[in-house]
Amino acid sequence: MHEHGHHHQRGGGGGGRGPRMFDSGAMRYVVLQLIAEKPRHGYEIIKELETRIGGGYAPSPGAIYPLMAMLYDMGHVSISQEGNKKLHSITPEGQAFLDENRAMVDAMMARLTDGGRGPGGEGGRHDDLRAVMHQLKETVVMRARDPAAPQARREEIAAILRRANEEIGKLD
Repeated sequence: MHEHGHHHQRGGGGGGRGPRMFDSGAMRYVVLQLIAEKPRHGYEIIKELETRIGGGYAPSPGAIYPLMAMLYDMGHVSISQEGNKKLHSITPEGQAFLDENRAMVDAMMARLTDGGRGPGGEGGRHDDLRAVMHQLKETVVMRARDPAAPQARREEIAAILRRANEEIGKLD
C-alpha cells in the first residue's frame, strides 16, 4: 500500500492542510483510540473516521500514514504484516497513554460523533465547503506530482482551476 517508514519527522500529520477537524496533536488520540478498539490498517482508520463523522470529512492518507508511523516510533502501536498491508495494534505503552489522557480522548471521540461541530451543532455548510476544497487540493497535488504524468496534464489542471476560479468569481 503506502510506504511510510521515511515520514517519521512530520509529526502529527495535519501539516496545516485541509479542514481542521482536529489539530495534529488531537488526531493522535483519536487514531490511537480507534486502534485500541481493534487492530486496523490505515485505510480502515480513514474509512472509520469518515463514517463516524457522517461522511463530511475524511482525513487524507498524507495525514494518517505519517501519524501512524509516529505512533509506532513512540512505541504506542505495533505493526504486523498482513499480506501487503500493515496491521496496527495498540501496545501496553499506547494503552497507558490513552488511560493517562482519558478525558482528552473521550472529548475527541465525542467530537467525532457530532461531526466536529461542537456543542451547538454549528459548522454544517462551511465545513462541507472546506472539506471539498481539501479534497480538491489533495487531488490536484496527487495528479500534478505523478512522475509519469506528462507536462500537458499540469497545463490541463491549471486550465481547469482557472475556469473554476472564473466561475466562482462570477457568483453573486
